[in-house]
Amino acid sequence: MKEFNNVFEGKTILVTGHTGFKGSWLSIWLKGLGAEVIGYALDPNTNRDNFILSGLNKKIIDIRGDIRDINKLEDVFKKYKPEIVFHLAAQSLVGLSYKMPRETYEVNLMGTLNILECIRKSHSVKVGIMITSDKCYENKEQLWGYREKDSMGGYDPYSSSKGCSEILINSYRASFMNPLDYKKHGKSIASARAGNVIGGGDWAKDRIIPDCIRYLEINRPIEIRNPLAVRPWQHVLEPLSGYLLLAKRLLESPKVYCEPWNFGPGFESVITVKEMVEKVIDLYGYGEIRDVSKNNKFHEAKLLNLDISKALFKLGWKPKLSIDKALELTIDWYKRYQREDVYGLCKEQIKKYNSKGVEK
Repeated sequence: MKEFNNVFEGKTILVTGHTGFKGSWLSIWLKGLGAEVIGYALDPNTNRDNFILSGLNKKIIDIRGDIRDINKLEDVFKKYKPEIVFHLAAQSLVGLSYKMPRETYEVNLMGTLNILECIRKSHSVKVGIMITSDKCYENKEQLWGYREKDSMGGYDPYSSSKGCSEILINSYRASFMNPLDYKKHGKSIASARAGNVIGGGDWAKDRIIPDCIRYLEINRPIEIRNPLAVRPWQHVLEPLSGYLLLAKRLLESPKVYCEPWNFGPGFESVITVKEMVEKVIDLYGYGEIRDVSKNNKFHEAKLLNLDISKALFKLGWKPKLSIDKALELTIDWYKRYQREDVYGLCKEQIKKYNSKGVEK
């Protein structure tokens, strides 16, 4: 994997949330790039999660812990001395945030504060990539995409917690890791906002692809609660490639790239939930849709899109996959995971993603 010029080889990298969907894929990718990966997270949610099926716990240093536990976090930073931190641990579900608003804010805001504090106090950390969400923006249901300088907001507790996290990250950068004082502190932090990610190994509740697969595997109609909602769908490897490139740029030019960044798909991948499910059914080979929108009990944004111009022109990153290519990789994983080595399957898909043949 030469796309990052061996920049991660031999480096100690802490990934919070490594047992989760995005965190497991990132850990597998980093391991393939030669990094020493330290994972810190709660237990995975199901025994079918990508983390479990890939046997990742045997391939990296696997630490179970809560990001709200500042003492345990500090011990991890002191013991392993990471050079790079990817912070992905979060309560990431909109629906669950209505049921557990206090815990959502505690995990997403105070947990992020704890990571920032550990980075601030650490003598080893050079780069911190803080992952938030496209839902951090004050969503006005506008047609055009949100830019990095647009106002933060959030109707639901999850979105609001991510907007608060962005404000917190910006404050820590300005107060303690200001690029103007880089020679004093030697650290560079950036935040990353991504759209709705899809890909193999995600079994989270109330996410459209996992819901589709669960219904298809038991041969029942796929229930969709918000069929006309428009989302910027992207394969999980798309934003992860952006996070990795951002970390590389921060190592090379720490005072230039320490900012917020959007990582979203191309315009052709911004489609409705119903269109997405229809494509899944076509690729899977069977299935039908049941509209249960009348039973939807909580508010969800109907339109949300990111402007990725900054990443395209300043960072040199762009999405590779059309929505159809992203879905092909995703459904391929779900069709194969029960009979193949999942770690090898993930490595195969990462290699395929890096090849020119996967591009539209």
